[in-house]
Amino acid sequence: MAITSLQDKDRIFTNLYGYQSPDLKAAQARGDWDNTADLMKAGPDAIIEVVKASGLRGRGGAGFPTGMKWSFMPKEPTAGRPNFLVINADESEPGSCKDREILRHDPHKLVEGTLIAGFAMRARAAYIYVRGEYIVETEAIRRAVAEAYAAGLLGKNAAGSGWDFDLFVHRGAGAYICGEETAMLESLEGKKGMPRLKPPFPAGAGLYGCPTTVNNVESIAVVPTILRRGAPWFAGIGNPKNEGTKLFQISGHVNKPCVVEEAMSIPFRELIDKHAGGIRGGWDNLLAVIPGGSSVPLVPAHEIIDAPMDFDGMKAVGSGLGTAAIIVMDKSTDIVRAISRISYFYKHESCGQCTPCREGTGWMWRTMERLREGDGTPATIDRLYDVSKQIEGHTICALGDAAAWPIQGLIKHFRPEMERRIAERNGAMQEAAE
Repeated sequence: MAITSLQDKDRIFTNLYGYQSPDLKAAQARGDWDNTADLMKAGPDAIIEVVKASGLRGRGGAGFPTGMKWSFMPKEPTAGRPNFLVINADESEPGSCKDREILRHDPHKLVEGTLIAGFAMRARAAYIYVRGEYIVETEAIRRAVAEAYAAGLLGKNAAGSGWDFDLFVHRGAGAYICGEETAMLESLEGKKGMPRLKPPFPAGAGLYGCPTTVNNVESIAVVPTILRRGAPWFAGIGNPKNEGTKLFQISGHVNKPCVVEEAMSIPFRELIDKHAGGIRGGWDNLLAVIPGGSSVPLVPAHEIIDAPMDFDGMKAVGSGLGTAAIIVMDKSTDIVRAISRISYFYKHESCGQCTPCREGTGWMWRTMERLREGDGTPATIDRLYDVSKQIEGHTICALGDAAAWPIQGLIKHFRPEMERRIAERNGAMQEAAE
C-alpha cells in the first residue's frame, strides 16, 4: 500500500520548531489540557485499550507495543508498593535529537501525557529522567511542571479528575548507559547507573522495588492526542503494525538536516527529498545510511532508497528503525573511520559490568583503528566479526549488541573496502622493503 506523507491536520507536535510559546496558555490554545478530566473518566482499563487499538509502539527504539506494556502493571497496587511511571528523556544515542524538541517547545504534551498514562497504570507519581547535558530542556520541562501545578493540573485532584498525581524532574549525570531502563532506575535511586539482571522486570520490581513502567518521551506525549482523536485515526496512518506518526531526525550529508514529524512507513527517498532537501551532491552520491541511531547496522544506498521507514521495513533490510535517527553518509565518507568512531563511543560508554562488553568493546575499537589504516589481514576482519558475535546477546543489557551491530553491518556491506585498504598498505610496505 502506498503511504502518503502526513497532512498538517494530522500533526501531533504543532510547535515542534518553537514558533510559538511553550507556556501553558499557548499550549492550551493548541489544544493541550482540553477536558483532560473527561478523557480520564473512561477509566484506566479503557484508556489502555484505546492505546492498544491505536497500534502505538514504543518510540524509544525497541518498538514494543505501548498499550501492552502498560497492561503489565498491577491493577491493584498494594500498600507500601505503589506503581511508578518513569519517562526516559536521557536521549544519548548519537544521531538522536527528537525528545529535546518536545521538552523545549511542546513540554505540556508530555506533562499531560504523563498524567493520563500514570492514571492508566494506577501510578500516583512519575519521574522524568532528563539527559544531564540538556540544560535548556530541563529548565523548559521544569517550568511546564511548575505551571501545571500552579494551575491545578498536577497534584491533588489533578486537572479536576479526582486523581492525585505528582511529577518530578530528575537530571542525569551524562551517562549513555542510563538510557537503558534498569540502569535509569538505579540512577534514579542514587546508585551508579548499571543495568539490572532481568527478571524481575520493572513491571514487577522497578523503582524502589515497586512496579514501574519506563516509557520514552515521544511515546507518552502522543497519548492525549490519540485519546482525543480516537484510535482509528492514529491506526490509519502508516502500514499495519507500524501505525501512527513518528518524529524522524535527519542528520549527515543532506542539504537541510532537520527533525520532522511524518507518517510511519513513508519511503526513505520521499522523506529525504521532501524534508531534508535531498542528498548532498544528488542521489548518485549516496553511500550508506544508518537509519535508527548509531546502534543499528548501516544500510547501503541501493537497499534503502525505496524502503519504507518503519520497524518492519528496516528489519527487512537487515537494520532497525530504532529512534528513527537517520544518519546519511555520502561518498566522501570514510566509512571504516565512521564505524571506528562509533566503536570508540561504545567502548567509552560501557559501564564495565559484563566481561564481553567491558573487554570486547575496547578490543573491537582497537582492531577497527588498525583496519582503518589497513593494518591487518583478511583474517583480522574474520576475527573481528567472530568477536562481535561473541559480544552480541551475551550481556545484561543491549549495549553489547549496540557495539557489535555497526561493525557487523560494515563487514557485511563494505568488506571489499576494508580488504582494499589492507592490500594497499601491504603493497606499500612491500615497495618500501624492496
